[in-house]
Amino acid sequence: MTRRVLVTGGGSGIGRAVARAFAAAGDRVTITGRRLAALEETAEGFDMACRAADVTDEAQVQALFDAPYHVVIANAGGGVAGKLRGVSLADWNATLAVNMTGTFLLFREALRGMGTGGRLIAMASTASLKGGATVPAYAAAKHGVLGLVRSVALDVAGKGITCNAVCPGFVDTDLAEAAISAVQKRFDLTRAAALAEVVSDNPMGRLIAPDEVVAAVTFLASPGASMVNGHALSVSGGEI
Repeated sequence: MTRRVLVTGGGSGIGRAVARAFAAAGDRVTITGRRLAALEETAEGFDMACRAADVTDEAQVQALFDAPYHVVIANAGGGVAGKLRGVSLADWNATLAVNMTGTFLLFREALRGMGTGGRLIAMASTASLKGGATVPAYAAAKHGVLGLVRSVALDVAGKGITCNAVCPGFVDTDLAEAAISAVQKRFDLTRAAALAEVVSDNPMGRLIAPDEVVAAVTFLASPGASMVNGHALSVSGGEI
């Protein structure tokens, strides 16, 4: 069966890798994000639909569901670094909006049409499983995402639908590169030393490859994961 798959935040990083993997497997993939040009770049060479949308906007999320999807992946997210006393209310609200409210809006709409065998997958983070002194807003938002996932999983268990979260550590994407650059600048380090600092929580001592996260997502979307529900799958080399 050809599945309809929706991936938010599909214009870069993990979302781009996930979308391309599903498309390569023959699924009908729709990607969404705020930058249409980035979505079109993701879709180049693949049969994908690109829909510009902001996941924090209720009407825009609702408009994505002109037909039901078999797999819905809430990947859009982000946040600012800084200890709590330096976090502005605007940054706090924006971080919760894109990570937590965006996932809520997406999953709520998906469930209104999703049938038996459907898959809801949230891209959480190791920050959803522990605190982060320098990312309090992001960690709080991702904890909220995981709470939502576990609650939805209980609700949909009897309907043959599953809801799970993937929790990566630092993945080799533009976001990780930005973190490395920030550490390098802040502490006047070489790039190698800054990279070592960024991956210091990972016992394997390296960035996670996007394909390693993709493998976790495609597993959770597979028939073989039909009894995996409400789970937080850590992809972090043993960090969690």
